[in-house]
Amino acid sequence: MHRLIYYILPTILMLVVIITGANSGIGFEVAKNLASRNAQVVLACRSIDKANAALIKIKQHLSNNPHLIPMTIDLGSLRSVSEFAEIIKSRFDKIDILINNAGVAYQKYERLKTYDGIEIHFGINHLGHFYLTCLLQELVIAAKGRIIVVTSSLHEKGKLNFNAIRNFDFPPGENLYADSKLANAYFAYELAKRLRNKRVVVYAVCPGWVYTGLFSHTFKWYHIIFAPIALLFMRTAMQGSQTVIYCATEPSLSDQTALLYRDCKPYGTRTIFFDKVGQDLWTVSQDMINHVVN
Repeated sequence: MHRLIYYILPTILMLVVIITGANSGIGFEVAKNLASRNAQVVLACRSIDKANAALIKIKQHLSNNPHLIPMTIDLGSLRSVSEFAEIIKSRFDKIDILINNAGVAYQKYERLKTYDGIEIHFGINHLGHFYLTCLLQELVIAAKGRIIVVTSSLHEKGKLNFNAIRNFDFPPGENLYADSKLANAYFAYELAKRLRNKRVVVYAVCPGWVYTGLFSHTFKWYHIIFAPIALLFMRTAMQGSQTVIYCATEPSLSDQTALLYRDCKPYGTRTIFFDKVGQDLWTVSQDMINHVVN
């Protein structure tokens, strides 16, 4: 059975925090936890109804925090990402913590694409967050803040086929979700390098095997057989949120960057981070955004 993780947070007064996918799962638990420390938390969700529902649920527990801000962002639409970023820049002069958490997982045979015509896992899990971070990085720099990219140990099974990605095509391979999580990990590593001299720290976080609604679209009949056993080893969303919270707030990590964390400590089963791949991913991502936006 997995080890239970509970991280006790210090109070964080009036920090500005943005969390994508804050209406459910890990994102909701992180939002609730940081709000309890009196942070200003932007609940960045795909619909305003979901954001407002999350706000109401949090206020049921934390009626004394008036600084919860529900907002809409569709990471599958670069226009939506840009509009969200413009509103944030008009309201805040800094961002202390940016948490790129939202994600999707679908069956490969569905061959789904984003509003902009990008393979949906790469488009939402990576590219939407890449664009958001680039648009908001100056506000994070102003705060000498932290950026957290939620990935997964499944990144070890992922592959990046830049030819297919660049051509807005479906890459070969069995696990498009794992591919997007590999992109998350490389993005965090490359971003950390680029912002190192700006005193911004970047963490990639694997929350572990968490029981959330993320994989509801990939459910298969035989999962019913293994569900009782799996539940013994799976973490709740609250447990899965602990490493994200740790990386967002732990003072001793203020000079640590470009690391992958799991269970509130550095994690790595093999070295995968090669400078050229991270640089190539950055270039391809920028080219795709320019193609869509321009």
